[in-house]
Amino acid sequence: MEAAAGHVRIGELSRRTGVSPELLRAWEHRYGLLRPMRSEGGFRLYSPQDERRVAAMRSHLERGLSAAEAARLTVDEEHAPAPPAETPALERSAGELRAALDALDEDASQSALDRLFSGFSIATVLEQVVLPYLRELGDRWERGGASVAQEHFASHVLRGRLLGLARGWDRGAGPRALLACMPGEQHDLGLIVFGLALHERGWRITFLGPDTPLDTLTDTAGTLRPDAVVLVAATPARFRTGRDALREIARAAPLWVAGAGATSGLAADTGARLLDVSPLAAAERVAADRRA
Repeated sequence: MEAAAGHVRIGELSRRTGVSPELLRAWEHRYGLLRPMRSEGGFRLYSPQDERRVAAMRSHLERGLSAAEAARLTVDEEHAPAPPAETPALERSAGELRAALDALDEDASQSALDRLFSGFSIATVLEQVVLPYLRELGDRWERGGASVAQEHFASHVLRGRLLGLARGWDRGAGPRALLACMPGEQHDLGLIVFGLALHERGWRITFLGPDTPLDTLTDTAGTLRPDAVVLVAATPARFRTGRDALREIARAAPLWVAGAGATSGLAADTGARLLDVSPLAAAERVAADRRA
C-alpha cells in the first residue's frame, strides 16, 4: 500500500502533538481514537485527521474530562457536527432561562426549560446551560451580584425540573449507584446532574438526597450492595465526622467521594476514590471504572 501524502509514523505524530508514543498507542487501542493505515513495510501511518483528533483529545482533557469521555466527545464531534443554527439557538434559550430565573419568574423559567429540553439532548442542556449557570450564579452571589432569593429560587426551579427528568432512573438491569449527601449537606443539584448522566450510561440510581444520616447510609449500602456509592459534601468537616462510617461503607461497596469537601487524603484514609471533576466527567469516570 502506498503511503498517502501527509501520513507520518508514530514518532513524528508524537513530536507534532506533544503526546508520548505510549499514550498515543493506548488511546488507539482503548478508545479507537486513531485509525492508522499500514505502509508496504507494515508500519502504522497516521493521517492529518489523526493529528486533529489528538489535539481535540488534549483540549478535552485540559477541561478536566476523563480520558474515556474526552475520546468519546472527540469521535462524536467528528461524526455529528452541529447544524449552524444550533449554537445561537442554544445560547438564546440559555439567556432566556437566565433572565427568567434572575427575575424569579417561574412560568418563564419553565417555558425556557421546555424549549431547551425539547430542542437539545439532556447532556447538552446539563453541560452547556445548567452547570455553567449554577457556577456563574454562585460567583455572582459571592461577589454580592445575586441575592439569596435568586439563588434559592433558581435552585428550587432547577432541582424540581431535574428530579422530574430523573423519574424512573431506578429501572433497568444495569449496575446500581447509591447517591447521597453527607449529614448536614443540603446542596444536591450537582449530585442530581451526576445521577442523570450516569443513568444515561445505563446505570440504575438509588437517590437518598440531602442530609442523609450516617446509619442510613451504612444500612442502605449493606442491604443494596450497590456497584458504586457516591457521597457529596461541600466542606471537609462533614466528611471528617463520618470517617468510620465511610470506611464501613467502602468495605460493602466501591465508594466515591465528591464535592468541594472531598480530598485525596480523605479518600486514602477511608478506602474511597476521589471524584474531583465536573458531574458529567465524574459519571463517565465511574462508568469507565466499572467497565475496566
